[in-house]
Amino acid sequence: MPASGSASGSKPPTIADVARVAGVSRTTVSHALNGLGKVDPRTRERIKKIALELGYRPNLRAQRLRTGQAKAIALVSSMPFAVAGGPSRLGFYMEVAAAAAESALVHGYALVLVPPVQSVSALYSLDIDGAIVVEPDADDVAVSQLRGRGLPYVALGRPVAADDEAPYVDLWGDQVATVLLTHLREQGARHPALIVGSGARHSSVDARAAYERMAAEHRWAPVVEAWPETGGELGAYERCTALLAEHPEIDAICALVDAFAVGAARAVRDSGRSIPEDVMVATRYDGLRARTCQPPLTAVDLHLDRAASDAVELLLAGLRGAAAPSAPTVAPVPTAAPESNDAPEPPAAPAPTLVARASSLRGPR
Repeated sequence: MPASGSASGSKPPTIADVARVAGVSRTTVSHALNGLGKVDPRTRERIKKIALELGYRPNLRAQRLRTGQAKAIALVSSMPFAVAGGPSRLGFYMEVAAAAAESALVHGYALVLVPPVQSVSALYSLDIDGAIVVEPDADDVAVSQLRGRGLPYVALGRPVAADDEAPYVDLWGDQVATVLLTHLREQGARHPALIVGSGARHSSVDARAAYERMAAEHRWAPVVEAWPETGGELGAYERCTALLAEHPEIDAICALVDAFAVGAARAVRDSGRSIPEDVMVATRYDGLRARTCQPPLTAVDLHLDRAASDAVELLLAGLRGAAAPSAPTVAPVPTAAPESNDAPEPPAAPAPTLVARASSLRGPR
């Protein structure tokens, strides 16, 4: 079947051309190509095939004027690049962005990557339909701006603000910290220190709770440090040097922020101690920093590709008018059978997975 538009300079095919060849109305073609209305599935597929054969491409600007949609979503965070980025700015934030962009494009949405939101007007100039907020803090600037514009958003990581009821994809902060601390203890740690960011993101809040629970259970003398995220590796190095001098008994450091862990590892080495023989080091995010540190750092695979994709699907479902679930959309693998078979199980996602490396392995893996 020849296309109406060609390389010879004729006009590109229109929705009217598709409707004429398919023998249906233009409204039916529009509904079929945009997933709207009640179009018979076989008719929908036939229309899509004809549109492809004709070389029809929708007029995105016309669609935007008609629907009022930007067909774009934003990925935003208030985490500074000192911790969210990394070497060559490849880190936690960028890994999430890559997976989210791929998932959004499948549905015809562009992903706008927003630098860390610190200013009071960063999001007001963007033409977007909604956003994914990466690990919102208690008084998150990005969340405040999205709310001010009346835009929907999904949190990647449990929101910690009491009034934030946004749907979210959980990153299971308690389980992550428990996995790391359990591993350090199994490798011989008896005086582990916990280092978190000074904000109130879920990863810090949940890690503190897990650490305090395990400290009470194993009779550790608690050593918990909360450092500003903006300090990055250098700030962590300076603070960890002082921490080791003040607490020479520390034999393991669980630094949730990977930038902090790299700075801590350097401080341990410069203090004349060996890793992992004298002090073990572990971190949360299994990214480039963890893999290229010397020695390579024990970390956790957070399955960010799956989590980011789930966040996009959750946001787009809300934009389409589907009811957003009030519970997390992913769940760790249950450790025990449910008490009743009546309640539906939440959708399962891969549980946080320990990636043990030389920074904590004192014996056979």
